[in-house]
Amino acid sequence: MNNKVNIVLVDDEILIRKGLKAILEQEDHYKIIKEFSNGEAFVHYIENTSNLPDIVLMDIKMPSLNGIETTKRLISKYPNLKIMALSNYNSEIFISNMLEVGAICYVPKSIAPSELIFSINEVFIKGFYYSENIMNHLLDDSQKRISFFDSNFLTKREKEVLNLICQQKSASEIGKQLFISPRTVDGHRNNLLLKTQSKNLVGLVLFAIQNGLFTPDFKR
Repeated sequence: MNNKVNIVLVDDEILIRKGLKAILEQEDHYKIIKEFSNGEAFVHYIENTSNLPDIVLMDIKMPSLNGIETTKRLISKYPNLKIMALSNYNSEIFISNMLEVGAICYVPKSIAPSELIFSINEVFIKGFYYSENIMNHLLDDSQKRISFFDSNFLTKREKEVLNLICQQKSASEIGKQLFISPRTVDGHRNNLLLKTQSKNLVGLVLFAIQNGLFTPDFKR
């Protein structure tokens, strides 16, 4: 990876922030540009900067403004902001809430440093990342919902692109597989986001699973 990844840490525990910073700055292509102990301070920073960070590692439980409300507030104004939820809370309700308000990845604080680095790289390159655990959670959650999906709502090509997005393929990889340009892939992706009213690529995956357009092949 040639580009520097500018990262912001948002966590009320200073020990966690310093530990993350020490781990991540061992990677030559990572740069921690800011640290915040609560959501309010981070929102103020984002609203007053012209350079958005590439990645945000966001805790959920924080004073003043928690991670869920912070993400919800910012994604509505800055839909391209890549917020990764990093939390001790690994319950279904917290995972669902963070993904539904616009987080593009959810990783537990118990994750190994190598897995965290892999997750960040995937988010930076592809725009989102979900682990086997999260995918299984999404599948479980989808089975609790009632779907009224119209099979003619999406075109055949859009369904093909959506299926490959769910397989975590990049625009370049999708283009090669479907014999179309990455720019055309981006066009289909943008149409999918508009049609499904999804905030980001994770939202598209949620839509696909909930409407039976994609079934993970992870071992349950």
